[in-house]
Amino acid sequence: MSSSSATSTTPHVPEGFRLHTENNVHILMSENEAFLNPVQEFNRDLSVACIRTWSEELNKLKQERRAQVSKKRALKIKEGSAKKRQRVNEQVSVVVEEKPLQSEESQGGKTDTDLQPTTRPEETFDYNFTILEALSATGLRSIRYAKEIPLVKYVLANDLSPTAVAAMKRNVELNGLGVEEKTEEDGSARKGKTNLGKVRVNQGDACALMYGHRTERVDVVDLDPYGTAAPFIDAAVQAVKDEGLLCITCTDLSILATNNYPEKCFSNYGGLPMKAEYSHEAALRLVLHAASTSASRYGRYIEPLLSLSIDFYVRLFIRVNSSPLQVKKALTKTSSYFVCTSCQSFYEQPLGRVIEKTGAGDNVNTIYKTQPGPTIGSRCPECDSSLHIAGPMWSGPIHDTNFVSKVLQHIEANKDAYGTSARMQGMLTVAKEELPTPFYFTPTKVAGFFHCQTPSLEETTSALLHAGHQVSRSHASPGSLKTTGTCEDLMDVFRSWVKKHPIKNVSETSPALRLLAKEPRAEANFSKHPNSVTSSSKFKIVRYPETPANWGPGSRPVTGGGNKRKRKHDN
Repeated sequence: MSSSSATSTTPHVPEGFRLHTENNVHILMSENEAFLNPVQEFNRDLSVACIRTWSEELNKLKQERRAQVSKKRALKIKEGSAKKRQRVNEQVSVVVEEKPLQSEESQGGKTDTDLQPTTRPEETFDYNFTILEALSATGLRSIRYAKEIPLVKYVLANDLSPTAVAAMKRNVELNGLGVEEKTEEDGSARKGKTNLGKVRVNQGDACALMYGHRTERVDVVDLDPYGTAAPFIDAAVQAVKDEGLLCITCTDLSILATNNYPEKCFSNYGGLPMKAEYSHEAALRLVLHAASTSASRYGRYIEPLLSLSIDFYVRLFIRVNSSPLQVKKALTKTSSYFVCTSCQSFYEQPLGRVIEKTGAGDNVNTIYKTQPGPTIGSRCPECDSSLHIAGPMWSGPIHDTNFVSKVLQHIEANKDAYGTSARMQGMLTVAKEELPTPFYFTPTKVAGFFHCQTPSLEETTSALLHAGHQVSRSHASPGSLKTTGTCEDLMDVFRSWVKKHPIKNVSETSPALRLLAKEPRAEANFSKHPNSVTSSSKFKIVRYPETPANWGPGSRPVTGGGNKRKRKHDN
């Protein structure tokens, strides 16, 4: 049972079932019916917080637009009817001359003010939105969405497996979110029930369901499959409304974050992975690239709001919109990378660039061009080792700082609502401060390339800051740093460090000797910089929880009746 707070009343547990409680949600589970991973409570907490924050911001935006439209309409009516009012006033003047106004007593005590038309107060308006969870399994995630996010109209929970659908229906009813009776106009109940509850269960193929919503789109699509979400992304980007939210989980990090299966990574995500310590950030950018290219085919573009590498999976929250102009800009947010096989220095090769030309009448014409290249030779400039190519992948920002700040504010105000609030605060604080530039490094790893003593995080950060570069932490790896400096700038810092802390017995064939063969362009200053410690250090970042017996992605259920590729592992 989850450590989260539960309701005061505990449901009856039938024989052969076990009860799982998360926040105020209870679900009943039986063996091999649908898999649930309790460790994924962090994923579900984070999803509730992000969708709730997104919905509240969207509601505010729609209220502002509604008010602006009402204001413009009122102004138009006022201006457009000026002549009409003038004619009416002239007619009234004639009537007044022929027939005197009645006294106050003859009007029943009503004054002139009472007879003026009254304006109706502005109606309250809340935008109630819909969520489609394509792969629901036990239904726990959908039930939490329905119970914990106030503006949810309903959640469409889908699964292909008959046993999973049966489990969902049981758990939906258990939480009081099931079907509702249709009534006649006279109040009498019709025979039978209809699926109009706040959680509406559907059995079917996930892609077919989402393609069916291309004309009647939903506000949020959540993809949380066992393994890769790649087969569902194309359907999902078409099923989401403009300004809607696409939530994606991928657990296939053995493909995304290693170089073991480059052919599989390319077929799933359209890019090659990296074999480097920053491969987990590259995994996020590969998934974003897949979402961006899928959306572009339909005149749509993505805005990453939050992209996190967590434990054994990646979780992304992406806003989807339609704009032919923004689709063109996707070319400039996509890059391939050349990665050194020895020192892991990386060199970006953008796919496109923008040229602005001023035409007649000071009109600015935007022209998109392919990027000249390659920007680097066949050998690493730092250690003369061979380079491997990775990508193409998303090279733009992976977080929206403003959105992450609002999620943090929500969590701070609702700590008791989430069992993993401390971990969420820590990870999101780092993500908010994270630089948008790719990629991160760890001083320990770079020192290993030089075979030297490792400088502290503060010393490394201070040296980069004194050199005029920006520095931040990265959420994707403990002890990691990101900087606006180039790989050459970073290597120069460590060359200066080695001069202060000499090393011995370096092999003539070692890459370290080739790294040290170059002199640093400037001597690094390792004295403490006032900005060397970021505010994120106030939080204890709990990246990996205490490992319980059922930790990890787990095994697929072995029951029949569904496509195993589409079976859930965590919800």
